[in-house]
Amino acid sequence: MEIIFLGTGTSQGVPMIACDCRVCTSVDPRNCRTRASVHVVMDGLHVQVDAAPEFRLQCLRERIVQTDLFVLTHGHADHVAGMDDLRRFCDLIGGNALTVYSTEEGMGRVLAMFPYAIAERPIAKGYVAFKLIAMPEALDLPQGTIQSTLLPHGGLNTLGLIFTERSSGKKFAYYTDCKRVPREAVALARGADAVVLDGLRPLPHPTHMSIDEAVAVAREIAAPSTWITHLTHLNDHAELEASLPAGIRPAYDGLRLSL
Repeated sequence: MEIIFLGTGTSQGVPMIACDCRVCTSVDPRNCRTRASVHVVMDGLHVQVDAAPEFRLQCLRERIVQTDLFVLTHGHADHVAGMDDLRRFCDLIGGNALTVYSTEEGMGRVLAMFPYAIAERPIAKGYVAFKLIAMPEALDLPQGTIQSTLLPHGGLNTLGLIFTERSSGKKFAYYTDCKRVPREAVALARGADAVVLDGLRPLPHPTHMSIDEAVAVAREIAAPSTWITHLTHLNDHAELEASLPAGIRPAYDGLRLSL
């Protein structure tokens, strides 16, 4: 299994507009964060999770040339705004609609933003089309299984995702954009080879976990490797990395994990 971090930043990105703080002006490339998403390759199946406003540029940077299915964790702009750029992947699957799995809230947001794209096929070559399907608790595929669980994120729920590759048995959990990780979600993530957790900033936040809250959840799950994502400009990569316990690290754009 391969995991490619296309983005690890917040809805404002880092550097932020009109900010000259030391992180936004840093020369460390790990402090340059586009909006959060990941690309998971599981026994040759390419699964894209979320599409940030920078999605096209992220794909070019990381040389993403295939997407077989798409999962939208929730309908906030920093996760859905790049979905029109999925049009190229519709071309690459023979001019068919790309299957999109999400929550009811997520599907509703896609319908509202991209009404022209809800069709069995694109209206013409080069256009996008989506086949919307409610994400089940377990999506069984020839290449493995994608389990889902709901994570509270303010007034809505985000999809937490657990990937298990069939050939290797490797397990990966992706829990972005959440204020807490419920007991059942902790149980699902146990035994994972790598875990990604939302950890916005050192200070508390009403809809995201803080760094300390993410560390507490990481200790509960006890994976050998935990990565923190959705980071604001209040986090300098090198300083945050030095402050975290062993086995817990901040993610960065372009990070690749091979499990």
